[in-house]
Amino acid sequence: MVYSAQTDSYENCNEVLEKYINIEVSAAQVWRIANVYGEEVGKTISDEVVLTPCKKEEVIYAMADGSMIFTREEGWKEVKVGRIFKSSSCIHAADKQGWISNSQYLAYLDTHKRFTTEMEKLLDHYSQNKQPIVFISDGAPWIKNWIEDAYPEAISVLDFYHASEHLHDYAKTEIKDQTQRKQWVDRRLELLLNGEVQKIINELSSMLVISEQAEKLIDYYESNKTRMDYPLYKKLGAGIIGSGAIESAHRTVVQKRMKQSGQRWSRKGAQNMLYLRVTKKNHQWSKIVELTKKEFCKTAA
Repeated sequence: MVYSAQTDSYENCNEVLEKYINIEVSAAQVWRIANVYGEEVGKTISDEVVLTPCKKEEVIYAMADGSMIFTREEGWKEVKVGRIFKSSSCIHAADKQGWISNSQYLAYLDTHKRFTTEMEKLLDHYSQNKQPIVFISDGAPWIKNWIEDAYPEAISVLDFYHASEHLHDYAKTEIKDQTQRKQWVDRRLELLLNGEVQKIINELSSMLVISEQAEKLIDYYESNKTRMDYPLYKKLGAGIIGSGAIESAHRTVVQKRMKQSGQRWSRKGAQNMLYLRVTKKNHQWSKIVELTKKEFCKTAA
């Protein structure tokens, strides 16, 4: 019942359970069981590391970002999602999109402080052998400030997609001709990849009339330029400069289950479901099985 609950809506679980074990249960019953088990497994969700010990030559990647879900109490609220993996887990097959074989996830519908505290528990364990940590994130101030305060020696990378997205947004408002716009953007993207963001800042700053969009782009690049040395980052670990891994985590941990049509979550119910989703993604479902062996199911019922 718990596994079905974290896979699909409570209403659809009835059909699945009937097909597999020939037992009919109500959506309310599935909801109740899932909440009890989710709350219990959440008590130790970040106490156990799931990745194998790091080798000296490995790099630890850490990513964090926000994903929105709809709550009954407060409308749209942000779920903070974290993902940690090793450079050796990044698989690159010829002519195919790369993938990550093993990761550890976290997800909290809570304050930044709660999320960062739990992330630090895991990161401090993984970096015990002084492994370098590479953070990749967008320009969100809370993430940037946390990294600077808690891990000043770490390498903080501005996700290249967000860096280029801001460039595209500026060009759309300033250059109407599509061909000229593409040519202009392509040249500046090449500068970004070469670590020459200062040339773009200087170019925009030297214009006779600096538009509001230009000011926004200048400010964004100025505040993040120490995180845009992409030639260096491509030589480290697996050479990752984008946040595709955390974007994928949003889809697989949160959105696939918790952003279905018409869904509204209580804060407590949402967090308990996040605990179950993270437990599944971390390949820790044995923790749920152990709870049933201890007759915890009687308490849940």
